[in-house]
Amino acid sequence: MAKGIQVGDTVPDVTLPTQTGEQVRLHDRLGEHPVVLYFYPKDNTAGCTAQACAFRDSHEVFTDAGAEVIGISSDSVERHAAFADQHKLPFTLLSDEGGAVRKKFGVPSALGLLPGRVTYVIDREGVVRHVFNSMTGIDKHVEEALTVVRGLKGE
Repeated sequence: MAKGIQVGDTVPDVTLPTQTGEQVRLHDRLGEHPVVLYFYPKDNTAGCTAQACAFRDSHEVFTDAGAEVIGISSDSVERHAAFADQHKLPFTLLSDEGGAVRKKFGVPSALGLLPGRVTYVIDREGVVRHVFNSMTGIDKHVEEALTVVRGLKGE
């Protein structure tokens, strides 16, 4: 298994469809502002819903700090659309069907089965400034990302 992307690494340039079917190229978004990219296992599971809602509830704070939040899982565009609509998610969800982008990032699996839950804070140059990997520390994904984003704003 390849070592995952770490702090100081440049993220791969990937393009995936959003919950509306629009193709999004990660590096295009990065040129505009830092991105909080979080990989999560599956739409509409307890932990993933809690995490999405935590990012939703902090969305304005991330926006004020100049960052964009993007969630990514291997769910289909249609599942993402329903998930985003049901929970009123104001941010982009990317559909990584087949898990190719998850593999590029080296996001580990939990217990060898479940896709992992990892959050990356990426600066405007595409360099990873923070990585947080935890299946259970849902709120810490949001808290730690926000702390790093606020630090980037001052740079």
